[in-house]
Amino acid sequence: MTTTFRGSHSVIVTPFNDDGSDIDIGRLNAFLDWQLESGVPGVIVLGTTGEFLTISDDERRRLVDATVRHAAGRYQVMVGSMNAYTPNAVRYSREAQDLGADGLMIIPPYYYTPTDDEIFEYYRAICAAVTIPIMLYNNPVTSNRDMSAALVARLTAAFEPVRYIKEASMDVARVFDIVEATGGVMNVFAGERPVESFLLGAVGYVNPYGNYLPYATRRLWDLLVDGRVHDATRIQGLVHKFDRIIAQGHPTYGHQCYSKALAHARGYPVGDVRAPLTKFASLGAEGRDKLAQIMAVFDEIDAAMADIDSRSADARAHAA
Repeated sequence: MTTTFRGSHSVIVTPFNDDGSDIDIGRLNAFLDWQLESGVPGVIVLGTTGEFLTISDDERRRLVDATVRHAAGRYQVMVGSMNAYTPNAVRYSREAQDLGADGLMIIPPYYYTPTDDEIFEYYRAICAAVTIPIMLYNNPVTSNRDMSAALVARLTAAFEPVRYIKEASMDVARVFDIVEATGGVMNVFAGERPVESFLLGAVGYVNPYGNYLPYATRRLWDLLVDGRVHDATRIQGLVHKFDRIIAQGHPTYGHQCYSKALAHARGYPVGDVRAPLTKFASLGAEGRDKLAQIMAVFDEIDAAMADIDSRSADARAHAA
């Protein structure tokens, strides 16, 4: 296992055709080109943002194959290969590896509220089938289990492929706890609050905002690496500003349709979400009003990035 993941990896939407009946490879390729042009080091397909629960096995294979082929080594591809049924998770993981994925992102079995031992056996079965890196995905809201730092350390010690984790427990201090519990072996990716996560030891960011702000949010992480915490915090604050606009009146994942509507508004149509998620069109005037408010915040972010990039260019010129 030699692949190393760092930086802001966009966890991307799954593009559908207009009626949502099939994935749309043409739209996928255009969207991936945008990620590449924005300097994104990698993408993650079939995560929560990618609506993995609504994807058929045939669509899964075609989507992963198309993403890897289009990447052609220009950016890294991780694949969500989780399932509540362990043999399916094993099958999806082996298939992704065979199709050329660079790594896997895998949440524990959802719905069942599995014990630590059941989670351990789940990952044991997957690790016996693959050799590419595995990113654990800790999201108690969706999996109904919070993987403690102690459990993460147990998995890290037992299984060579397990060297990454997306930490989305809503407890940012967990980043530090995991680094400490694993002796620095586990590479933590922020699942939220990238600035604070970086300061506590995270090495990357699983970034849902890359679906409509790939450049600014990729640069946010690069700014942190460069020691420009103030500039990164400025961008994160603006991201949280439009996050609050979306969150008003919507349940935890009722905002999924906004990711696709915003991608479309930025020039990359990707269809709408699949049932049972709320479609953007059904929001009517509320959705259109919020979209306009968010696009105004995007103008603020674009202006902030222009200022940051200008100062970066001036600093490089003086250094030369």
